[in-house]
Amino acid sequence: MTDPSGIGERPGTGPVADRHRFDEAALAAWLRGADIDFDGALSVRQFAGGQSNPTFLLTAGPREYVLRKQPPGKLLPSAHAVDREYRILHALAGSGVPVPRARAFCADASVIGTPFYLMDYQPGRIFSDPLLPGVSPTERRAMYDSMNEALARLHCVDWRALGLGDYGRPEQFVARQLARWTRQYDATRTGEVPAMRELRGWLEAQPPPDDVAAIVHGDFRIGNLIFDERRPAVVAVLDWELSTTGHPFSDLAFNCMTYHLPAGHPVAAGFTGADIAALGIPAEADYVAAYAARTGRDPSAHWRYFMAFSLYRTAAIQQGVYARSCQGNAASATAQLFGASYRMVAEAGCALVSGR
Repeated sequence: MTDPSGIGERPGTGPVADRHRFDEAALAAWLRGADIDFDGALSVRQFAGGQSNPTFLLTAGPREYVLRKQPPGKLLPSAHAVDREYRILHALAGSGVPVPRARAFCADASVIGTPFYLMDYQPGRIFSDPLLPGVSPTERRAMYDSMNEALARLHCVDWRALGLGDYGRPEQFVARQLARWTRQYDATRTGEVPAMRELRGWLEAQPPPDDVAAIVHGDFRIGNLIFDERRPAVVAVLDWELSTTGHPFSDLAFNCMTYHLPAGHPVAAGFTGADIAALGIPAEADYVAAYAARTGRDPSAHWRYFMAFSLYRTAAIQQGVYARSCQGNAASATAQLFGASYRMVAEAGCALVSGR
């Protein structure tokens, strides 16, 4: 079928999955009512990524937009918060943090079945593998430095001045996050995993780290970044559903989990087993030091705690994805793989805290 826009198919997109189809005519009518600029027939394709909130490319004449919506089915309280994604994107516009331009939000579930928001499509390169295959060591080094800079910029934003003073509760952030993800894990648990119990016990027994407040992304990793098509620079940070006001080191530790996970893993890929020095990827200590130099905040005193917390939290999230796949409403065909992955991530956390 000929593409009427002349743009061609964008990488990572395909036909809309049957379980995520919606009324495209109703969407087109809503877009016109919201004064969204588009011309001609509306074409909808689905991005392969987006484990939590299904994501679609809308093409209408020469214009391209991205739509993010809640998934169908019964949802956990406070999960899949597309309204928060829209709010943070809108607030960060012009802040120096690279984000796509947010266009509109729709809370009316009657339009396409769930709330959704619209943003501009940002062309560029997206890498699912943190080893960045096909990139030279020199460019790879620069890309990791640009990722580090983008995270540091986010954590240095004056969030109160951006109108985000009520965006979260930074007090006792880590303790509350630990309790939240424990509840989420217990609510979606499909089996007994001793490593999760052991890791939870270690985290609960440690003194909580000092409260430091910043806007945290919550899922800051290579797969949620768009790099310029030609330069080794981050041009957009995506997937802000888990963002809030909290401890910045939780973001940094999540970003560095790759140093503790196996290279080539299908859904939890990292660096273990790869020669990262030869690839141009900085060592964990060097990456953390670069962040500390940019922000003036040194995470070394609590680094093991934050890394263990990130592994526990990630295992809980992956268990949730796996549980949704068992119900048939996860956003990706790879969701079943998370059944084994969350156990592996939890065991990596146990190995970290036990010194194994």
